Amino acid sequence: MLLSQQCFAKSSTVDQEKLLDLYQNQKYAEAALYLRNIYTDNTNNQKALIQIGYCFLMASNNVEAEKYYSKAYQLQPQNLSILFSLGNISTRRGNQQMAKKYYGEIVKIDSNNFSVYKLLANLYHSVKDSMRSVYLLKANRLNPNEADIAIDLAEVHGVNQEYEKAYHVLDVAIKADIENLVLQRTKLLVANQLKKYQEVITSGEILLKDGDDATVIRDVAKAYYYTKKYDQAIKHFSKLEKLLMQNENTLYFTCLSYRYLKNYKMAAIYAKRTIEEAISPNTASYYALLGLTYEENNQFKLANAAYKKGLQFKATPTLYYRLATLYDTKLKQPKPALNYYKLYLGSKPNAEDDQVEIKFTKERIAQLNLAY
Repeated sequence: MLLSQQCFAKSSTVDQEKLLDLYQNQKYAEAALYLRNIYTDNTNNQKALIQIGYCFLMASNNVEAEKYYSKAYQLQPQNLSILFSLGNISTRRGNQQMAKKYYGEIVKIDSNNFSVYKLLANLYHSVKDSMRSVYLLKANRLNPNEADIAIDLAEVHGVNQEYEKAYHVLDVAIKADIENLVLQRTKLLVANQLKKYQEVITSGEILLKDGDDATVIRDVAKAYYYTKKYDQAIKHFSKLEKLLMQNENTLYFTCLSYRYLKNYKMAAIYAKRTIEEAISPNTASYYALLGLTYEENNQFKLANAAYKKGLQFKATPTLYYRLATLYDTKLKQPKPALNYYKLYLGSKPNAEDDQVEIKFTKERIAQLNLAY
Protein backbone atom coordinates (compact mmCIF):
# COMPACT_ATOMS: atom_id res chain seq x y z
CA MET A 1 0.00 0.00 0.00
CA LEU A 2 2.84 2.33 0.90
CA LEU A 3 4.56 1.62 -2.45
CA SER A 4 1.32 2.37 -4.34
CA GLN A 5 0.94 5.65 -2.52
CA GLN A 6 4.51 6.60 -3.38
CA CYS A 7 3.97 5.77 -7.08
CA PHE A 8 0.75 7.74 -7.11
CA ALA A 9 2.48 10.68 -5.49
CA LYS A 10 5.18 10.57 -8.15
CA SER A 11 2.76 10.33 -11.06
CA SER A 12 0.70 13.16 -9.70
CA THR A 13 3.64 15.53 -10.26
CA VAL A 14 3.44 15.02 -14.04
CA ASP A 15 2.09 18.07 -15.86
CA GLN A 16 -0.41 16.30 -18.11
CA GLU A 17 -1.04 19.39 -20.24
CA LYS A 18 2.67 19.83 -20.91
CA LEU A 19 3.03 16.13 -21.74
CA LEU A 20 0.06 16.23 -24.10
CA ASP A 21 1.50 19.28 -25.83
CA LEU A 22 4.81 17.47 -26.37
CA TYR A 23 2.96 14.47 -27.79
CA GLN A 24 0.84 16.57 -30.14
CA ASN A 25 3.92 18.33 -31.47
CA GLN A 26 5.72 14.99 -31.79
CA LYS A 27 8.50 16.08 -29.43
CA TYR A 28 8.93 12.58 -28.11
CA ALA A 29 12.57 12.96 -27.11
CA GLU A 30 11.69 15.92 -24.90
CA ALA A 31 8.74 14.00 -23.48
CA ALA A 32 10.99 11.04 -22.62
CA LEU A 33 13.50 13.26 -20.83
CA TYR A 34 10.72 15.10 -19.01
CA LEU A 35 9.21 11.85 -17.72
CA ARG A 36 12.61 10.40 -16.84
CA ASN A 37 13.45 13.44 -14.73
CA ILE A 38 10.20 13.02 -12.81
CA TYR A 39 10.32 9.27 -12.23
CA THR A 40 14.15 8.88 -12.12
CA ASP A 41 16.04 5.80 -13.35
CA ASN A 42 15.29 3.86 -10.19
CA THR A 43 11.53 3.75 -10.67
CA ASN A 44 9.69 0.44 -10.68
CA ASN A 45 6.45 2.03 -11.83
CA GLN A 46 5.60 -0.21 -14.76
CA LYS A 47 3.29 2.30 -16.46
CA ALA A 48 5.99 4.95 -16.22
CA LEU A 49 8.63 2.60 -17.65
CA ILE A 50 6.38 1.74 -20.59
CA GLN A 51 5.53 5.39 -21.18
CA ILE A 52 9.18 6.48 -21.15
CA GLY A 53 10.14 3.52 -23.36
CA TYR A 54 7.37 4.46 -25.79
CA CYS A 55 8.58 8.06 -26.01
CA PHE A 56 12.15 6.97 -26.71
CA LEU A 57 10.87 4.49 -29.30
CA MET A 58 8.88 7.21 -31.09
CA ALA A 59 11.99 9.40 -30.98
CA SER A 60 13.92 6.56 -32.70
CA ASN A 61 16.20 6.18 -29.70
CA ASN A 62 16.09 2.39 -29.73
CA VAL A 63 18.84 1.92 -27.16
CA GLU A 64 17.04 3.89 -24.43
CA ALA A 65 13.67 2.48 -25.46
CA GLU A 66 14.96 -1.07 -25.07
CA LYS A 67 16.40 -0.26 -21.63
CA TYR A 68 13.04 0.89 -20.25
CA TYR A 69 10.97 -1.80 -21.93
CA SER A 70 13.42 -4.45 -20.67
CA LYS A 71 12.97 -3.23 -17.13
CA ALA A 72 9.19 -3.33 -17.56
CA TYR A 73 9.56 -6.84 -19.01
CA GLN A 74 11.35 -8.01 -15.86
CA LEU A 75 8.42 -6.77 -13.80
CA GLN A 76 5.78 -8.37 -16.05
CA PRO A 77 7.26 -10.82 -18.61
CA GLN A 78 3.88 -11.85 -20.04
CA ASN A 79 2.69 -8.37 -20.94
CA LEU A 80 1.84 -8.50 -24.69
CA SER A 81 2.37 -4.78 -25.22
CA ILE A 82 5.88 -4.97 -23.77
CA LEU A 83 6.74 -8.07 -25.79
CA PHE A 84 5.51 -6.48 -29.03
CA SER A 85 7.59 -3.36 -28.31
CA LEU A 86 10.73 -5.35 -27.51
CA GLY A 87 10.23 -7.42 -30.67
CA ASN A 88 9.85 -4.23 -32.69
CA ILE A 89 13.00 -2.71 -31.17
CA SER A 90 14.99 -5.89 -31.82
CA THR A 91 13.85 -5.88 -35.46
CA ARG A 92 14.84 -2.23 -35.86
CA ARG A 93 18.28 -2.98 -34.44
CA GLY A 94 18.73 -5.96 -36.75
CA ASN A 95 18.64 -8.54 -33.97
CA GLN A 96 16.36 -11.04 -35.67
CA GLN A 97 16.94 -13.78 -33.10
CA MET A 98 15.83 -11.62 -30.19
CA ALA A 99 12.79 -10.49 -32.16
CA LYS A 100 11.86 -14.13 -32.80
CA LYS A 101 12.30 -14.82 -29.06
CA TYR A 102 9.93 -12.05 -27.98
CA TYR A 103 7.34 -12.81 -30.65
CA GLY A 104 7.64 -16.51 -29.82
CA GLU A 105 6.71 -15.69 -26.22
CA ILE A 106 3.60 -13.92 -27.50
CA VAL A 107 2.61 -17.05 -29.43
CA LYS A 108 2.86 -19.08 -26.22
CA ILE A 109 0.56 -16.64 -24.45
CA ASP A 110 -1.87 -16.03 -27.33
CA SER A 111 -1.70 -18.67 -30.07
CA ASN A 112 -4.45 -16.91 -32.05
CA ASN A 113 -2.74 -13.54 -32.33
CA PHE A 114 -2.79 -12.63 -36.02
CA SER A 115 -0.37 -9.70 -35.72
CA VAL A 116 2.44 -11.73 -34.20
CA TYR A 117 2.30 -14.35 -36.96
CA LYS A 118 2.50 -11.57 -39.54
CA LEU A 119 5.54 -10.11 -37.80
CA LEU A 120 7.20 -13.51 -37.46
CA ALA A 121 6.68 -14.26 -41.16
CA ASN A 122 8.44 -11.01 -42.06
CA LEU A 123 11.50 -12.09 -40.08
CA TYR A 124 12.07 -14.89 -42.60
CA HIS A 125 12.95 -13.05 -45.80
CA SER A 126 13.41 -15.92 -48.23
CA VAL A 127 10.25 -17.01 -50.03
CA LYS A 128 11.59 -20.56 -49.90
CA ASP A 129 12.03 -20.56 -46.10
CA SER A 130 9.67 -23.14 -44.62
CA MET A 131 9.14 -21.07 -41.43
CA ARG A 132 7.94 -18.11 -43.49
CA SER A 133 5.38 -20.42 -45.06
CA VAL A 134 4.30 -21.76 -41.64
CA TYR A 135 3.65 -18.33 -40.17
CA LEU A 136 1.94 -17.00 -43.30
CA LEU A 137 -0.41 -19.99 -43.31
CA LYS A 138 -1.29 -19.41 -39.65
CA ALA A 139 -1.87 -15.71 -40.20
CA ASN A 140 -3.98 -16.39 -43.28
CA ARG A 141 -6.16 -18.89 -41.42
CA LEU A 142 -6.79 -16.31 -38.69
CA ASN A 143 -7.52 -13.50 -41.15
CA PRO A 144 -7.94 -14.68 -44.77
CA ASN A 145 -9.12 -11.20 -45.82
CA GLU A 146 -5.85 -9.43 -44.99
CA ALA A 147 -4.32 -8.36 -48.29
CA ASP A 148 -0.60 -8.26 -47.39
CA ILE A 149 -0.64 -11.77 -45.96
CA ALA A 150 -2.66 -13.10 -48.91
CA ILE A 151 -0.15 -11.63 -51.38
CA ASP A 152 2.87 -12.96 -49.49
CA LEU A 153 1.32 -16.41 -49.09
CA ALA A 154 0.36 -16.50 -52.77
CA GLU A 155 3.98 -15.73 -53.62
CA VAL A 156 5.12 -18.70 -51.49
CA HIS A 157 2.58 -20.96 -53.20
CA GLY A 158 3.72 -19.64 -56.57
CA VAL A 159 7.37 -20.47 -55.88
CA ASN A 160 6.25 -23.99 -55.00
CA GLN A 161 4.15 -24.05 -58.20
CA GLU A 162 0.97 -24.48 -56.14
CA TYR A 163 -0.94 -22.09 -58.34
CA GLU A 164 -4.42 -23.33 -57.41
CA LYS A 165 -3.70 -22.64 -53.75
CA ALA A 166 -2.31 -19.20 -54.60
CA TYR A 167 -5.39 -18.44 -56.70
CA HIS A 168 -7.75 -19.48 -53.90
CA VAL A 169 -5.94 -17.37 -51.27
CA LEU A 170 -6.09 -14.28 -53.48
CA ASP A 171 -9.67 -14.93 -54.52
CA VAL A 172 -10.84 -14.93 -50.89
CA ALA A 173 -8.99 -11.70 -50.11
CA ILE A 174 -10.32 -10.00 -53.25
CA LYS A 175 -13.92 -10.84 -52.34
CA ALA A 176 -13.37 -8.92 -49.11
CA ASP A 177 -11.73 -5.98 -50.93
CA ILE A 178 -12.85 -6.02 -54.54
CA GLU A 179 -11.18 -2.69 -55.36
CA ASN A 180 -7.73 -3.66 -54.12
CA LEU A 181 -5.64 -3.29 -57.28
CA VAL A 182 -2.54 -4.88 -55.75
CA LEU A 183 -4.51 -8.05 -55.07
CA GLN A 184 -5.98 -7.94 -58.57
CA ARG A 185 -2.56 -7.59 -60.19
CA THR A 186 -1.15 -10.45 -58.13
CA LYS A 187 -4.07 -12.69 -59.00
CA LEU A 188 -3.57 -11.87 -62.68
CA LEU A 189 -0.09 -13.43 -62.59
CA VAL A 190 -1.48 -16.60 -61.04
CA ALA A 191 -4.44 -16.77 -63.43
CA ASN A 192 -1.97 -16.66 -66.32
CA GLN A 193 -0.09 -19.61 -64.86
CA LEU A 194 -3.40 -21.50 -64.59
CA LYS A 195 -4.18 -20.63 -68.22
CA LYS A 196 -7.33 -18.73 -67.24
CA TYR A 197 -6.71 -16.51 -70.23
CA GLN A 198 -10.18 -15.01 -70.58
CA GLU A 199 -10.08 -13.94 -66.94
CA VAL A 200 -6.65 -12.44 -67.50
CA ILE A 201 -7.95 -10.43 -70.46
CA THR A 202 -11.10 -9.23 -68.69
CA SER A 203 -9.42 -8.31 -65.41
CA GLY A 204 -6.30 -6.99 -67.11
CA GLU A 205 -8.18 -4.57 -69.36
CA ILE A 206 -9.98 -3.19 -66.29
CA LEU A 207 -6.68 -2.74 -64.47
CA LEU A 208 -5.13 -0.97 -67.45
CA LYS A 209 -7.84 1.70 -67.27
CA ASP A 210 -6.16 2.73 -64.02
CA GLY A 211 -2.88 3.29 -65.86
CA ASP A 212 -0.21 1.47 -67.85
CA ASP A 213 1.44 -1.28 -65.86
CA ALA A 214 4.12 -3.19 -67.78
CA THR A 215 3.48 -6.46 -65.94
CA VAL A 216 -0.26 -6.30 -66.58
CA ILE A 217 0.25 -5.34 -70.24
CA ARG A 218 2.59 -8.30 -70.72
CA ASP A 219 0.19 -10.79 -69.14
CA VAL A 220 -2.78 -9.48 -71.11
CA ALA A 221 -0.78 -9.56 -74.34
CA LYS A 222 0.20 -13.18 -73.73
CA ALA A 223 -3.39 -14.07 -72.90
CA TYR A 224 -4.48 -12.61 -76.24
CA TYR A 225 -1.73 -14.60 -77.95
CA TYR A 226 -2.79 -17.88 -76.36
CA THR A 227 -6.41 -17.24 -77.31
CA LYS A 228 -5.21 -16.65 -80.91
CA LYS A 229 -6.19 -12.97 -80.94
CA TYR A 230 -2.90 -12.04 -82.51
CA ASP A 231 -3.81 -8.48 -83.53
CA GLN A 232 -4.65 -7.64 -79.91
CA ALA A 233 -1.50 -9.40 -78.73
CA ILE A 234 0.65 -7.25 -81.05
CA LYS A 235 -1.20 -4.12 -79.95
CA HIS A 236 -0.38 -4.78 -76.29
CA PHE A 237 3.19 -5.92 -76.92
CA SER A 238 3.69 -2.65 -78.85
CA LYS A 239 2.65 -0.75 -75.72
CA LEU A 240 5.58 -2.32 -73.92
CA GLU A 241 7.92 -1.03 -76.62
CA LYS A 242 6.55 2.50 -76.19
CA LEU A 243 7.28 2.17 -72.48
CA LEU A 244 10.76 0.78 -73.33
CA MET A 245 9.82 -2.34 -71.33
CA GLN A 246 10.17 -4.94 -74.08
CA ASN A 247 12.45 -7.91 -73.58
CA GLU A 248 13.55 -11.03 -75.40
CA ASN A 249 10.38 -12.88 -74.41
CA THR A 250 7.89 -10.19 -75.47
CA LEU A 251 9.69 -9.64 -78.79
CA TYR A 252 9.60 -13.40 -79.40
CA PHE A 253 5.83 -13.52 -78.88
CA THR A 254 5.42 -10.48 -81.14
CA CYS A 255 7.38 -12.32 -83.84
CA LEU A 256 5.16 -15.39 -83.46
CA SER A 257 2.01 -13.26 -83.62
CA TYR A 258 3.09 -11.69 -86.91
CA ARG A 259 3.99 -15.12 -88.22
CA TYR A 260 0.54 -16.53 -87.47
CA LEU A 261 -0.96 -13.50 -89.23
CA LYS A 262 1.28 -14.39 -92.20
CA ASN A 263 3.00 -11.01 -91.99
CA TYR A 264 6.39 -12.54 -92.67
CA LYS A 265 8.17 -9.23 -93.19
CA MET A 266 7.36 -8.03 -89.68
CA ALA A 267 7.93 -11.53 -88.29
CA ALA A 268 11.48 -11.44 -89.68
CA ILE A 269 12.10 -7.98 -88.22
CA TYR A 270 11.00 -9.14 -84.77
CA ALA A 271 12.96 -12.37 -85.07
CA LYS A 272 16.11 -10.28 -85.58
CA ARG A 273 15.16 -7.99 -82.69
CA THR A 274 14.62 -11.03 -80.47
CA ILE A 275 18.11 -12.29 -81.29
CA GLU A 276 19.62 -8.85 -80.62
CA GLU A 277 17.79 -8.61 -77.30
CA ALA A 278 18.95 -12.07 -76.28
CA ILE A 279 22.60 -11.21 -76.82
CA SER A 280 24.35 -9.17 -74.16
CA PRO A 281 25.87 -5.94 -75.54
CA ASN A 282 29.03 -6.99 -73.70
CA THR A 283 29.38 -10.39 -75.36
CA ALA A 284 31.98 -9.18 -77.85
CA SER A 285 34.01 -7.72 -74.98
CA TYR A 286 33.84 -11.02 -73.12
CA TYR A 287 35.24 -12.86 -76.15
CA ALA A 288 37.95 -10.23 -76.45
CA LEU A 289 38.92 -10.93 -72.85
CA LEU A 290 38.82 -14.69 -73.44
CA GLY A 291 40.99 -14.35 -76.50
CA LEU A 292 43.52 -12.21 -74.65
CA THR A 293 43.69 -14.80 -71.88
CA TYR A 294 44.42 -17.53 -74.44
CA GLU A 295 46.98 -15.35 -76.17
CA GLU A 296 48.84 -14.61 -72.94
CA ASN A 297 48.97 -18.37 -72.34
CA ASN A 298 50.44 -18.91 -75.83
CA GLN A 299 47.25 -20.68 -77.02
CA PHE A 300 47.19 -18.74 -80.27
CA LYS A 301 44.68 -20.89 -82.18
CA LEU A 302 42.18 -20.65 -79.35
CA ALA A 303 42.81 -16.90 -79.10
CA ASN A 304 42.18 -16.53 -82.84
CA ALA A 305 38.92 -18.47 -82.58
CA ALA A 306 37.74 -16.45 -79.56
CA TYR A 307 38.42 -13.09 -81.26
CA LYS A 308 36.57 -14.17 -84.41
CA LYS A 309 33.67 -15.48 -82.36
CA GLY A 310 33.43 -12.07 -80.73
CA LEU A 311 33.17 -10.44 -84.17
CA GLN A 312 30.03 -12.48 -84.81
CA PHE A 313 28.33 -10.55 -82.02
CA LYS A 314 29.81 -7.12 -82.61
CA ALA A 315 32.64 -5.85 -84.77
CA THR A 316 34.61 -3.73 -82.28
CA PRO A 317 37.91 -1.92 -82.84
CA THR A 318 39.43 -3.91 -79.96
CA LEU A 319 38.74 -7.26 -81.64
CA TYR A 320 40.14 -6.09 -84.97
CA TYR A 321 43.30 -4.76 -83.30
CA ARG A 322 43.82 -7.93 -81.28
CA LEU A 323 43.46 -10.09 -84.39
CA ALA A 324 45.84 -7.84 -86.35
CA THR A 325 48.56 -8.01 -83.70
CA LEU A 326 47.98 -11.74 -83.18
CA TYR A 327 48.52 -12.49 -86.89
CA ASP A 328 51.36 -9.99 -87.10
CA THR A 329 53.45 -10.80 -84.03
CA LYS A 330 52.43 -14.29 -82.92
CA LEU A 331 51.24 -16.21 -85.98
CA LYS A 332 53.63 -14.40 -88.37
CA GLN A 333 51.01 -14.10 -91.10
CA PRO A 334 51.39 -10.59 -92.57
CA LYS A 335 48.56 -10.68 -95.13
CA PRO A 336 45.66 -11.29 -92.68
CA ALA A 337 47.46 -8.98 -90.23
CA LEU A 338 47.42 -6.17 -92.82
CA ASN A 339 43.74 -6.84 -93.52
CA TYR A 340 42.80 -6.61 -89.82
CA TYR A 341 44.90 -3.46 -89.30
CA LYS A 342 42.91 -1.81 -92.07
CA LEU A 343 39.65 -3.06 -90.59
CA TYR A 344 40.74 -1.62 -87.27
CA LEU A 345 41.20 1.86 -88.69
CA GLY A 346 37.94 1.50 -90.62
CA SER A 347 36.05 0.70 -87.44
CA LYS A 348 36.77 4.24 -86.18
CA PRO A 349 38.61 3.68 -82.90
CA ASN A 350 38.54 6.51 -80.35
CA ALA A 351 41.07 9.09 -81.53
CA GLU A 352 41.93 10.19 -78.01
CA ASP A 353 41.81 6.95 -76.04
CA ASP A 354 43.42 4.79 -78.73
CA GLN A 355 45.98 7.23 -80.15
CA VAL A 356 48.92 4.92 -79.38
CA GLU A 357 47.27 1.95 -81.13
CA ILE A 358 46.20 4.12 -84.06
CA LYS A 359 49.72 5.48 -84.53
CA PHE A 360 51.24 1.98 -84.34
CA THR A 361 48.64 0.62 -86.79
CA LYS A 362 49.34 3.31 -89.40
CA GLU A 363 53.07 2.76 -89.14
CA ARG A 364 52.66 -1.01 -89.36
CA ILE A 365 50.37 -0.77 -92.40
CA ALA A 366 52.99 1.35 -94.18
CA GLN A 367 55.72 -1.17 -93.34
CA LEU A 368 53.66 -4.16 -94.47
CA ASN A 369 52.67 -2.44 -97.70
CA LEU A 370 56.34 -1.83 -98.49
CA ALA A 371 57.25 -5.43 -97.67
CA TYR A 372 54.43 -7.01 -99.66
